[in-house]
Amino acid sequence: MEKALKEKTISTNRRARREYHILENFECGLVLHGYEVKSIRQGRVNIQDAYGTVRGDEAFLENMHITPYSHGDQRVIDPLRTRKLLLRRKEIDYLIGKTRERGLALIPLRLYLKGPHVKLEIGLARGKKLYDKREDIAARDAKRDIDRAMRGRAKSRERE
Repeated sequence: MEKALKEKTISTNRRARREYHILENFECGLVLHGYEVKSIRQGRVNIQDAYGTVRGDEAFLENMHITPYSHGDQRVIDPLRTRKLLLRRKEIDYLIGKTRERGLALIPLRLYLKGPHVKLEIGLARGKKLYDKREDIAARDAKRDIDRAMRGRAKSRERE
């Protein structure tokens, strides 16, 4: 029987869910150097401006910023270098077809540790229009008002 690996979230891209409709999620690994893994474990990473691309038969993550590890050697290291994503062949073929469609993009949603491995959750996403964002805000406000009203009713019943 396999033990379940513990997941520890390092970074989330909250802006992604606000600005995109997430159609599908994929879990993938990343090709990293040792010092990058150490920096990620310290939480010194930013995935807000990152995006995924598919070139040839491989998937890559562009623009993810990993601050150089402070205790490592002081070589000149590009913190924004392109990193290869590790996906299954079927998933890459599927993403090749989908990213050719107009308006679809690969957006990183969450960077996390799964056991000793660094994993990235990417989403196949379509950008939201301004009115979609307004609808989401209105729905969130309505839900908050309903929750407040229900809490108020529950408190008044406890007093009786």
